[in-house]
Amino acid sequence: MKVVSVVGARPQLVKLAPIAAAFANSEHEHVIVHTGQHYDADLSDVFFSGLGIPDPAVHLGVGSGSHGVQTGNILAALDSVFTAERPDWVLVYGDTNSTLAGAVSAVKLHLPVAHLEAGLRSFNRRMPEEHNRILTDHAADLLLAPTEEAIRHLAAEGLSGRAVLVGDVMVDVCLRIRDGVLAGQHPTPVLPEGIDADAPYLLATLHRAENTDDPERLAGLVEALAGLSLPVALLAHPRLLARAEEYGIKLNQGSLHAGRPLPYAAMVAAVLGSVGVVTDSGGLQKEAYLLGRPCTTLRPETEWPETLVDDWNRLVPEPGRLGPDGWSATATRPAPAAERTTPYGDGQAAVRVVQVLQERLPS
Repeated sequence: MKVVSVVGARPQLVKLAPIAAAFANSEHEHVIVHTGQHYDADLSDVFFSGLGIPDPAVHLGVGSGSHGVQTGNILAALDSVFTAERPDWVLVYGDTNSTLAGAVSAVKLHLPVAHLEAGLRSFNRRMPEEHNRILTDHAADLLLAPTEEAIRHLAAEGLSGRAVLVGDVMVDVCLRIRDGVLAGQHPTPVLPEGIDADAPYLLATLHRAENTDDPERLAGLVEALAGLSLPVALLAHPRLLARAEEYGIKLNQGSLHAGRPLPYAAMVAAVLGSVGVVTDSGGLQKEAYLLGRPCTTLRPETEWPETLVDDWNRLVPEPGRLGPDGWSATATRPAPAAERTTPYGDGQAAVRVVQVLQERLPS
C-alpha cells in the first residue's frame, strides 16, 4: 500500500509525527508532501527535527496569500505530484487550506482520499477552517474520526457509511512527549523575556483570523491579556506579529510578554510549567486538557466540546464583558478537582489509522 500524506501547517506536522512512525513500522510506502503553507522555521522545520519526522519527499513552497490564492496554488502544484505518485490513498489532515486542496486535487484525479480528524464542527461558518472541514469530509472516501462526537456529526450529515472511529493521533504524540519532558529528556523551554519559569505564569497563543484581523478586537484581546494578575507568556504566531505591527499594537505591555513559537516538546514543557492556558488554538485547547492544565478559549465555540466538561476549558469570546476581576479570576482559575476522562483515545490512534487504511483499500 502506498499512501501520500499532505501537510502544510504546524498542527498537521504534530499529527503527522505518529502517523509517520506507524508507517515506518509497517511494510507500506509513505510519501510526505509539504505544501509550505507554514514556511516560517518556527512553525515547520523544528517540528520535523524535533518530532523525528522524515524529510518531505516533495516541498511545494507555496507560502502565504489569501485563502483563495493559497488554496489554488496548492491545488495546482499537487496535480503533478499525485499523477507521478499514483498512491492507493491520499491522506489529508485537519482543516487547513492544504487539507482542502489535497482533497480536491485527489478527487479530481480519481484517487481515494482519507481525512484524518474528520467530523469536527464548530458550527461557525465564518471560520475558514469550518469550510475546509465540511468540504473535505463530503469529498473524502474515508473519514477517520477522533471522537464519538465527531462520529455523531458525520452521521447527522449522512456520512456515517464512510466514517471510522480511530481516536486522536494528537494523544499519541502529546503523551509520548509529556513522558519525555517529565523524565528530563528534553531541554528547558526558552520562554519570553520577563517570564520566570519558577514562578506561576499563564501560557497564551493568539492567531485565528477572527481575533487578529480586526484591529479593535485584537487591541481588546491584547489589553485583556496585559491586564491579567499573572505574567502571560505569549508565543507569538507570525500572523499576530504582522497584524500587531500593522495596527500599532504593542504586544509587550503589562503582564504580557511576547516571544517566539516553541518546538513541540518545548511547548509541552511550557504548558506543564504553567498554571493555565489562554488560547484560540484548537490543538492547544486539547493539549492543555491532556496535560492537566485549565484552558480559557478566546472564542465563542470549540471543536473539542469534551474539554468543556468539569470546567477544564471555558469559552470566553469577550473578556472585557467579565470586568477586570471576573476576567482575571477566570483565566487564572485553578485546575478542577474532577478527574479527566479519556474521550480522545488510548494513544494508539496512528497504528489504528494504518490498519484501517489497509482494510479499506479500494478494490
